[in-house]
This record gives sequence, C-alpha cells and structure tokens, in this order.
Amino acid sequence: PLRINGVKVYSENVDKRQIIMDLQISYVGNTEIDVDVKRYYCRAGIKSIQLHGVLRVILEPLLGNMPLVGALSLFFLKKPLLDINWTGLTNILDIPGLNGFSDHMIQDIISTYMVLPNRITVPLIGEVELAQLRFPMPKGVLRIHFLEAQNLEVKDTYLGGLIKGKSDPYGMLLVSNQLFRSKTIKECLHPKWNEVYEALVYEHSGQHLEIELFDEDPDKDDFLGSLMIDLSELHKEQKVDEWFDLEEVTTGKLHLRLEWLSLYPSAEKLDQVLRSIRTNENLSSALLVVYLDSASNLPTNPLDFNPDGPKPPYKGLKSGKKVSIDPNPFVKLTAGQKMYTSKVRYKTSEPLWEEAFHFLINDPRSQELEIEVRDSKHKCPLGSVRVALGSLLKETDMTLNQQFPLQNSGPNSTLKLKMALRVLCLEKEVTSSQPSSVRVRHTSQNNTCLSPQPQTATSTSNSTIIQPLHNPSCTLASDTSQGKRGSDGSPVRLAETGRSVSSLEISSSHKHQSHRDSTPSLASDISLPSATLELQQRLQQLQNGSGLSQYPLGEVQLTIRHSSQRNKLIVVIHACRNLIALSKDGSDPYIRLYLLPDKSRSGRRKTSTLKKTLNPIYDQTFEFSVSIVELHRRTLDVAVKNGGGLLSKHKVLLGKALVDLPSEDISKGLTQWYHLTEDGSKKIIQT
Repeated sequence: PLRINGVKVYSENVDKRQIIMDLQISYVGNTEIDVDVKRYYCRAGIKSIQLHGVLRVILEPLLGNMPLVGALSLFFLKKPLLDINWTGLTNILDIPGLNGFSDHMIQDIISTYMVLPNRITVPLIGEVELAQLRFPMPKGVLRIHFLEAQNLEVKDTYLGGLIKGKSDPYGMLLVSNQLFRSKTIKECLHPKWNEVYEALVYEHSGQHLEIELFDEDPDKDDFLGSLMIDLSELHKEQKVDEWFDLEEVTTGKLHLRLEWLSLYPSAEKLDQVLRSIRTNENLSSALLVVYLDSASNLPTNPLDFNPDGPKPPYKGLKSGKKVSIDPNPFVKLTAGQKMYTSKVRYKTSEPLWEEAFHFLINDPRSQELEIEVRDSKHKCPLGSVRVALGSLLKETDMTLNQQFPLQNSGPNSTLKLKMALRVLCLEKEVTSSQPSSVRVRHTSQNNTCLSPQPQTATSTSNSTIIQPLHNPSCTLASDTSQGKRGSDGSPVRLAETGRSVSSLEISSSHKHQSHRDSTPSLASDISLPSATLELQQRLQQLQNGSGLSQYPLGEVQLTIRHSSQRNKLIVVIHACRNLIALSKDGSDPYIRLYLLPDKSRSGRRKTSTLKKTLNPIYDQTFEFSVSIVELHRRTLDVAVKNGGGLLSKHKVLLGKALVDLPSEDISKGLTQWYHLTEDGSKKIIQT
C-alpha cells in the first residue's frame, strides 16, 4: 500500500482559512499490467512501480459545518522519483540513450497534472469557485541577481594534474519547475556574470532556490559547488544582498542579490516601479495572469475563414450541400517575447479549456495581449482578439472577466477570458546592514580535519544560518590550492532537469543480480588471486602471534548519506586505524570504493595514498549517481589496499568491508566505524 513516511503541517505565515500539509509518500507496488499494440506487433508489461516524492495537500476554505472543508488541492512540489520495471521492452529500453526514456515521459505527464503550478482540485461542496482554487494567484515573483563568484575550484588541469589551469564556470538555477542557465565565463576562477532572472513563486513555504555551479567541458561538466536557499525566510527578509559559501566543495563563494516582489492589485505604484527598472528593459513591472475558460460558436467549417489563400474544396458533399466539419481548436497567447499554446480540444465548436497562463510584463501601458484561436487539423485560424493591457489599469482590482468577440471568425463567435494584472513592487527598498536570517539548507557536513574518533550521526536536513562575509567587494584573491573532492560531479539534477532527463536510469539486468556473485573486472580485488592469498598468509602469521585484538585487520570510518535533491550517494572516508604493517615502516594505505554491482573502471573511486602509517586520515568525499529507490539493491564495497611503488612486492589488499545501504536512515547521514575482514563481511563496532 501507499506509505506516508512523514507529515509536516505549516502553522506560520499561512492563511488561517486553510490548512497546508506536506506528505512524504512512497509507493512500492507489484503490478500486472500488460500492453499489446497489435498494429506494431509490440507487447510489453509492467511488473513493479516505485514512486517517491513530497505531496502537498491544501484544505480550503475551512467551514463552520460539515464537511468542514470546501475543497481539497493536491500537487507535488517537484517531480517525484519514478522507477518502473518493464517486461517485454527491457532489452530495447536498456539501449544507451533510451534507458529511462519511458520513465521520463511518464514523469512529464505527471508534471502536466500534479507538479507546481499544476494541481488536482477536488470540490467537496458545490459553492466553491473551482477555477480560483485550481489556478490561484502566485504568492510573488523572485528576482535573482546572479552577480559573481570568487575562489572557485580549479578543474581544468594538464599533464595529469602537474599543471593547474582554471575553470569555465556557469550556473544553473532552479525555482520549482523554472530553470535558468547563465552564460559561461571562460578560464576564470573569479567570474562576474551580472545577470538577472525572474521566477514565479506559487508556494514559498517548503520551496527552495537551488543553485549549482559547473565547469563547462567538452565531455562532462565538473561540479563547482551548490546552494539551496529557503524561500520562506527570503519572503520575510524581502531583500538580501550577501556572499554565500558554496556547499560540497572546499573553496568558493557566490554573490547574490535576491528581491521578493509582492503583487499589488492597483496601479498606484506603477510609475515608481517603472522608474526603478528603466535602466534594464529586461526587468518586469507587472504580472499578467490569463485564465482561458472557453469559446462559443466557433466556425463549423473552419476553411471558410482561412484568409491566407483560396478556400480548398470540401471532400464530403451530400445533396450538393457542404458537410459540417467541427474544428480541433487550440489557442495561442502572446505578450512581448513570451508565447503559450493551450491544449487541443478535438471535434468541437464549443471548446472548454480551463487553463491559466502567466506573463511577466515590462510596461503594461505600451504592451498588448494577442490571442489567436486556430484549428490544429486544417492549420488555419478560427479568429483572434487583441487586448491592450493599459485598459486593465482602469478596471476594479485591475481584473477583467468577460466574453470577447472574435475577429475574422463566425458572426457570434466569442472567447471567454479572465485577466488580472498585478504590479510587482518591492516592499522593503533598503537592505538592512544587519545579517539576514535567510537560511541555506546544507547538503553535506563539514568534514574538514575530522579526527578518527567515533562520531555521532548528525541530521543534515536542519537549516543553518549563514552569515554574510565581511568582504563583499570584488577583489581578485589569489588562487587557493584545490582541495580533494574525489567525485565525478556532473550536472545531474539541475542541468538535466531542463532536458527532462532523470538520473533514475536503472538497468533491469542489474536489479536482481547478486552483488557478491557478480563477474569481477580486471580492476577488482577478487580478480587478483595473489592479493587474497597473500592477505590470508599474513592473517595466519598475525594469528600465530600474541597480544592481538579480536579483529587484527583494523577499522575504517565512513559517513554515508544520500542527497535526494541531487540523486547522489555521498561517501566521506574519514580515517583508518590499527591497520596491519607490511614492513618495519608500516604500510602505504589507500582506499578503493565500488558501488556494487557496478565494478567498471568508471565506477571506481580511490583516495590518495598515505605513506608509512597505520592510522591514516583522509577526509575525502566521493559521489555515486544513484536514486533513493535503487539503494536497497546496491552494496558499498570498501577495500583498504597498500600502495607501494610500481614494482613493490607489498602492493596487496589490507582488508575489506561490504556495507549495505538502508534507504530509511541514509538521508540523515550515518557516521560509523566498520571492521575490516578478509572477505568483507560487515561488522559495525561504533556509531
């Protein structure tokens, strides 16, 4: 059955006439769905479906009598994670480029119905105005000044890392389902973008501004850091101008100026707003919301109203009369550079759309809304309407709800629209000199200089207040040395969101494959019999001695956490202790990771080698691209090995640990010591 893993009810900054709840839902179900497309001789089926996401439930309006609530609205704050186990089409869908293609299509379909700004609304009483609940006015507009960054990591190196170059940074910004990409600054660690973006915010509670920086490369872009800013705190502050430390990297900071623009239903402040944005014609002074309701009496023979050329003859004639042909109408709406297209309604002259569209307007006094009704079957117009936005300024609450007669259409053809204009105004004009309370959601722990002592697992979901840096001026600092980040950080979440690509690309052939019985690659430990044999001989020698502990191979300390925002498994290797010595000077240990069953060379992660020590401290972070729904099928393979030189006889395995990945607690982060054994059997000694 559907599971609800957590419930959050909002009690601050919400309308008292409504209840807002966030439900963390998980559905893991076995299904028997068969699909047979006879025309293409195609047969397929679905054996199981997994769906994970945060579902928001809004109960409004609250009533004084039964049923206590007027309507129920449901939507996902962002695209849910989806995993489908296909049968019949498995081999086709495993082809590179098609892997996960079906899941992405279904995710897009879900988004058109249930991901913000779309929602499902269920009325519980007849008097509720359904359109207002289904298409509420946005809470505000977030204006993002994406200014500059400093001290970014060096990602472009030459001659195997001997010569350090620079990076080619760009940014990806995500607010709900609105994605923005900045320009790329070539060969610069202190880039200045000075770009501005405007995003509609439908729900500020539980929403975040997500920013990721990447180094642009011909093959795969490198990760340079991220930020996740709570919009509810930003709504309180109204205006923030700060430097923020980048998360999940050792160096780098980002300068942002964020402005919360409220929506005003009167034109009193329009002149003031227009003066404030006159230096930048790309900024907006108003928001236009258009609710497309329906059309009436559209031409039943749409070819009669084709002004672009001669009317082609009708194919069907009965008794010398024309056969009535119902159109397939849809609507194109254009304001400025933005154009939207409605859904197509088939074979009807009385279409009902019930869709809402939003336009950011630079100057409503000089712009107009162009609406054209077209027939998708015959590719011809059915009528048009032009509305000067300046006329809305004189209406009550700048709102207009009426039937508009269509031009170049039938004699009684009309289009029913509701339009509302709102002025975008910054309530708080002056930025306070005090540090703001804007919260940055930390996506990883600060693992610098951790001692190899037992540590307590800490929840990383708690927000932390970030203070502004005391030097916001743009001075070119000297290049800092690059910290070790042993990941292949690639733009998985934000960059692929724009291409409607998910990282839930799970090969069905791996789903039931045993981790420990998988075929080893040439780079794996068990493919080297001499390494295992030498380890067993060394263990025998140690066990024949005296004063040995119960587990003579030592321990390794790991922090393991999964980031659902980035679909990444994050592994921090802190330290080892009490390793076995292979010479009088100790050992030269390094650690190798695999996320089983993947034992390919590209799936291998490796720390640096530390010389002559039995208690090495690494504090290095590694990442694997994997979804939360796939974790129960994966095992982390940790091997501590002795480096030595190229021809060293001591280049052997020192011990192994195989770590299962529980999906319940791993999102909070687990820090534990694991015993090293010769076969990798899991033994946890301290948490």
